[in-house]
Amino acid sequence: MLANITTNFADSTSGIGALGIDGKALVIQAITFLLAFWVLQHWAFKPIVHIMEQRRKTIEDGVTLGEQMKKDKAALEAKVADELAKARKEADGIIADANEAARSAIREAEENAAKKADAIVKEGQDKAASEMQRARKQLESQIVGWVSDATEAIIGEKVDATKDAAIIDRAIKEQRAL
Repeated sequence: MLANITTNFADSTSGIGALGIDGKALVIQAITFLLAFWVLQHWAFKPIVHIMEQRRKTIEDGVTLGEQMKKDKAALEAKVADELAKARKEADGIIADANEAARSAIREAEENAAKKADAIVKEGQDKAASEMQRARKQLESQIVGWVSDATEAIIGEKVDATKDAAIIDRAIKEQRAL
């Protein structure tokens, strides 16, 4: 059959031979082309296509991973922002607590100082009152002596103890009224 095909193509006066194409050569070239195509398809194209498919898959996985990393980064940034906000809030609370503790300590110190100052003033007043009382008693005893001396000087004689005590009491009352 191949011989029939080649003889029909070989006739240069009719068909394809009229165009100046050698039929035998064309059939041989077609068979060679198909054989080369089959060899390339089997041993070259399949491995190349397989490698290209692996490369496409790797690139696709890389793009997917990159997109996932962007999402993870955004989520992580949001989480970091939340944690920072929580930390700021906690720090503000700690500072507020410390300020309140400081104000409380200052208030307590002021109250203690006021109590001590009141105690010192009270002690001073008590001391002054007792000193005043002591001074009055001393003054009263001196006044009693002076009144007794003055009475004796005015009257010229010593008055009895009852009259002397009455005069002295009256003089003391007059002194206290001043």
